[in-house]
Amino acid sequence: MHPEEQDVPGTPPENWKEDPIGSAERGENPTVLHRMNTGWAVIGYTQHLPGYCLLLYAGVADHLTDLPRRERTAFLDELALLGEAVQRACSDLDPAFARINYEILGNSWNHLHGHVHPRYRWEPPELLHGPVWRYGRERDAPRHELGPRHDPLRARITEALLSLTG
Repeated sequence: MHPEEQDVPGTPPENWKEDPIGSAERGENPTVLHRMNTGWAVIGYTQHLPGYCLLLYAGVADHLTDLPRRERTAFLDELALLGEAVQRACSDLDPAFARINYEILGNSWNHLHGHVHPRYRWEPPELLHGPVWRYGRERDAPRHELGPRHDPLRARITEALLSLTG
């Protein structure tokens, strides 16, 4: 962020990635799509697969099994709703949309969160038929960074999510 932009009202602080949950609660996380009951639906700050989103659990938990059964079920249901919203948006915008992959890992960030990965028929076959992590560091290349060109996709996902969550 350019130093002169730091005082612009509504400009998120540069360090929102260090505390994505806290920054979402403070209205400073620019990736937030919608506050769900169990957490924050966010669009990924990398869009190597357009429409990549996450559900960040709003409480304190490292593992899905840390949650009481009802809350665990609610989190998984909301992850599925986010996936359905991504599916609707991506299939409307790209005829090569193929499917949604879901993951709950926690290996890099010890906080409960779920990944929603749209998959496309234009992906290289050796990568399409495996987990997205096989893309390696390429997925974090600057050309994939979330930006204004993703605004129409982001709006479609948010619209679909709001229609599903009422």
